[in-house]
Amino acid sequence: MPLQFADRLNNVETSAIRELFKLLGKPGIISFAGGFPDSAMFDVDGIREASNAALAQDPGAALQYGATEGFGPLREQLAHFMAQKGAKDVAADQLIVTTGSQQALDLIGKTMISPGDKVIVEGPTFLATIQCFRLYGAELISAPVDGHGVKTDELEKLIAEHKPKFVYLIPTFGNPSGALLSAERRQQVLEMAVKHQTLIVEDDPYGDLYFGEAPPPSLLAMSASVPGSRELLVHCGSLSKVLSPGLRVGWMIAPAELLARATMCKQFSDAHTSTFAQATAAQYLKAGRMPATLDKVRSVYAQRAQTMGDALRRELGDAVDFVQPQGGLFVWARLTGAGGKVADGNAFAKRAIDNGVAFVPGTPFFCANPDHATFRLSFATVGEDKILDGVARLAKAL
Repeated sequence: MPLQFADRLNNVETSAIRELFKLLGKPGIISFAGGFPDSAMFDVDGIREASNAALAQDPGAALQYGATEGFGPLREQLAHFMAQKGAKDVAADQLIVTTGSQQALDLIGKTMISPGDKVIVEGPTFLATIQCFRLYGAELISAPVDGHGVKTDELEKLIAEHKPKFVYLIPTFGNPSGALLSAERRQQVLEMAVKHQTLIVEDDPYGDLYFGEAPPPSLLAMSASVPGSRELLVHCGSLSKVLSPGLRVGWMIAPAELLARATMCKQFSDAHTSTFAQATAAQYLKAGRMPATLDKVRSVYAQRAQTMGDALRRELGDAVDFVQPQGGLFVWARLTGAGGKVADGNAFAKRAIDNGVAFVPGTPFFCANPDHATFRLSFATVGEDKILDGVARLAKAL
C-alpha cells in the first residue's frame, strides 16, 4: 500500500540549492553556490578552549538535559552580546536559545501560521523561509527590494491590502540579495508596524559581517525610538555565520506571549538545544574572543567580495548588473542580455557547470513572480585565485 503523506507536503519542494550540491562532485569544479562560512575562518583553538572550560567548570550541566528556554549562562551572554550591538534593554529571560536561527523560523511558523494566512516576505528572500512558511500553509506575498533593501512604500501598500499575519525581513546583508536596509527605511518599517499593528520578524544572521563602516542598528536596537514597535518585533540571531554552524546555536527575542508558545513547541521537537554546544558558546563569548574573530572574518570576506566584484566588472562587463556588497556572504547579480549574451539565470547555471563553475540561479529565491535573469554568487569559501579563475569561467559560459 502506498504511504499517505501529509497534505502540507504538497506545497513544498526539496531545496534547489541542496539539489545543486549533487552536481559539485565533478573534479575541478569551482563552487560559488554555498551559503556557508569558510571553515578556515573558524577559531578552532578558541572553541577548543571554550569546550574544555565548559567541561572543567560544570560538566554535569554541560552534559545533562537542560531547560527548553536555553542554558542560563548562554542566555546571559547573548543578552550582553545584543547590548554591545545597541539592543541594550534585552534581558536573558526575553530570549530563547534555538537550534540555529532556522529553528526560530520554524517555531514562528508553528506558532503563528494557520493554513491560508498571508505572510509578506522579500522578493527575493531566504529559500528555507519560503519552504518553511509554505509547509505550515502560508500564502506568501512578495515585497520588492532594491539595492537598499525592501521598498518600504511598496511594503506598506501590501500590508494595507493583505493585512498579513506578519512580515519577514532580512534587513542586513540579506540572503540572497546582499542588500542593506537604510536607517531611514528601518525607521519606516517600525513606524508602519505600529500604524498597521503588524508583527515584523527580523532575521539577522549576517549583521556582524560588515566590511568597513558598521551597518545601521538592527530593527530591535532601533525599536526604542519608536514607541510600541518593540511589542510587534521578533528578532532572530545566530552564531552560525560568525563562529561555527556546527554548534547550531541561534536565538529568538520576541514578545512574551509568543516566546512562551514557541518554547512550548520547541519542547515537542527537540526538548532543548544541545547543552554542551550552549555551554561551549557561553564560555567562548565570556572569554571575549569574538571581537578578534569578527575582525579577521570581516577582513578576509571583504577582500574576497572586492576581488569578485572587480572580476565580474572586468570579465562580464555590461552583461551583468549588481550592487557591490557591503557585508555578508553574497553577490546578487542580474543578467542584462547585453551584446546578445545569455539572459536567463537557469540557462546560465547549466552552461556554467559545463565550464567548471557553479552558482545558484535566482528563481528559487522568489515566492512569486521570479526574476529569471538573477543569480547568487557566494565569495565566502573561495580564495581569491579561485575567484578570479571562477569568474573567468563564468565569462566563457556567457
